[in-house]
Amino acid sequence: MMSAFPNAAPVSGLVGGLLIGLAGALMLLGAGRIAGVSGIAARGLGLTGGSMSRSFAWMFLIGLPLGAFLVVSLRGVGEIQYVPLPGVIAAGLLVGFGTRLGSGCTSGHGVCGVSRLSQRSMVATATFMAAGIATIVALRLAGASW
Repeated sequence: MMSAFPNAAPVSGLVGGLLIGLAGALMLLGAGRIAGVSGIAARGLGLTGGSMSRSFAWMFLIGLPLGAFLVVSLRGVGEIQYVPLPGVIAAGLLVGFGTRLGSGCTSGHGVCGVSRLSQRSMVATATFMAAGIATIVALRLAGASW
């Protein structure tokens, strides 16, 4: 099977994971906040209060896709593919519903909560993983290809 990222190596995954963990630790130690993207997005949109300024929340949110675009541009990894706007809106609404239902998102629970040994986050992360695995199995059984 050919990798979607032919230039990627296990070291890239290790470095990426270390950077995500470091970012989560810096956010917790420096700002006293969990680096949960759904909570930061809610703060940026003014849906929740809290100690984080809205401008900081917006800088964090803009930095996520900007950082990914920068890495892809610099490394020349693959081709950037754009998703039609209705698909992006539908996906965003589903993710927003799921994060409200799960009291947090994969970054908040999976990266920050598990590292703090939060039982709630461990259960939520196990549920995310099981749902993702079940979705991939179902799609492959149905003959989906990508």
